[in-house]
Amino acid sequence: MGDQSARGEEFEKNAEKKLNSWGFFGSKYEDAADLFEKAANFFKLAKSWDRAGSIYVKLANCHLKLESHHEAAQAYVSAAHCYKKTSPKEAVSCLQQAVNMFCDIGRLSMAARYYKEIAELYESEQNIEQAMDYYEKAADFFQSEEVSTSANQCKQKVAQFAAQIEQYQKAIEIYEDIARQSITNNLLKYGVKGHLLNAGICQLCKGDVVAITNALERYQDLDPTFSGTRECRLLSDIASAMDEEDVTKFTDAVKEFDSMTPLDSWKTSLLLRVKEKLKAKELEEDDLT
Repeated sequence: MGDQSARGEEFEKNAEKKLNSWGFFGSKYEDAADLFEKAANFFKLAKSWDRAGSIYVKLANCHLKLESHHEAAQAYVSAAHCYKKTSPKEAVSCLQQAVNMFCDIGRLSMAARYYKEIAELYESEQNIEQAMDYYEKAADFFQSEEVSTSANQCKQKVAQFAAQIEQYQKAIEIYEDIARQSITNNLLKYGVKGHLLNAGICQLCKGDVVAITNALERYQDLDPTFSGTRECRLLSDIASAMDEEDVTKFTDAVKEFDSMTPLDSWKTSLLLRVKEKLKAKELEEDDLT
């Protein structure tokens, strides 16, 4: 490791020397860029991630002097991938620089990809609101480039987080929109019932039985096969359990569905919120009688 670091330092020193020397403008930055790249590789081999990251930033600056914006953006991405291991904040900053450059040169699909990466970094840091913001930006860019599958993946993340922080209407609109887009696509239409189930669970969290009933009618108009699915039956049974304020009926409906199609942690946590509200109502009724 020591050898690798020493070689990295040597290449870095030579690069700095090259930048400070006299010579043709273009060639000295090209030569320095080659040396910085070698230095960064040795620091990576030594697992000196911060040093490697800082060298990639210097490499990006050389490329900018040469007006090689694509290469500069890629150098910022490399810097971010080093900083990811030690400083997520620095990684985000470098990825944002890369995104700005990709936008400037019209590489929107690359910008979308790295917006998504920023979102994933915020998600790993449990910063839900920032993750939502960047997943939304990524979705918009993917959509503008007509990369619908990636756009929908990012939108689903936004909906998932929106529901977690009780922005149910936002989540409902996203899931319903994805379902509408998917119904006409032979490859995606089999996922429609899942999107409608997610939208329906968010409707249940809002606690308005009339709105839930209306939503179920809309979903059956959108997809005539939905009424025959277990997903539709689950939502319908829970709506009637809420209407009757019957916790046992709610529990039985969820248990029956879960025994055939295990519910993931996101659905489980939202259904638990619905159950807690239902229990509270039932206790209120008991207190009154």
